[in-house]
Amino acid sequence: MPIPEGAGPLERSLLRDDVYLRLRDAIVDGSLAPGEQLRDGELAQWLGVSRTPVREALLRLGQAGLVVAAPGRSTTVSSLDARAAHDAQAVVAAMHELAVATAVPLLTADDLASMRAANERFRTAVATGDVDAALAADDAFHAVPVRAGGNAAIVSVLDQFTPLVRRLERVRFATLAGRASVARHARLVDLCERGDAAEAAIVSRETWATLDPHGESR
Repeated sequence: MPIPEGAGPLERSLLRDDVYLRLRDAIVDGSLAPGEQLRDGELAQWLGVSRTPVREALLRLGQAGLVVAAPGRSTTVSSLDARAAHDAQAVVAAMHELAVATAVPLLTADDLASMRAANERFRTAVATGDVDAALAADDAFHAVPVRAGGNAAIVSVLDQFTPLVRRLERVRFATLAGRASVARHARLVDLCERGDAAEAAIVSRETWATLDPHGESR
């Protein structure tokens, strides 16, 4: 398995969640490509940890649909499956709809300012073709109402299924099609500011639900 370049070892005090996040992000950004074999010993050496947290992370990645482990065979990065992405997309859209509906009465002026700032970073990143920055800004934007709503179950579901959707988002944000989300983000913030929870929830769902599983614009 070719080890991605430019990643130094993590601290020994690393929690298992950090190992999971590091491997998850490497799969989502393509550093670990579809079909690539994942050997726990090599991954442990790359991350500078023991094999135990790596094995635990691989189990979680399997539950999230990012890796495939066949009994008696090696673990591999899963392919970009359109059906699995479509199913994950539907779940993610529903969770964000619920999160926004819950959060609107709780959002502060600082929350709204954070969403607008994130959308501006998103706009700049999409315009310049910086996919990593676009995804980071999009995450920051949607994280505000999720955090404000305070529903731990929503957070757990999103943690599991969003990475599948994000693998397709990388394709979308690399094109001009991603610019459509800038306007949707702006409308969502305006609705939140007006206290229109019902309409804001609908716009939030649309923002996620219109992602095409074949990588076309939403």
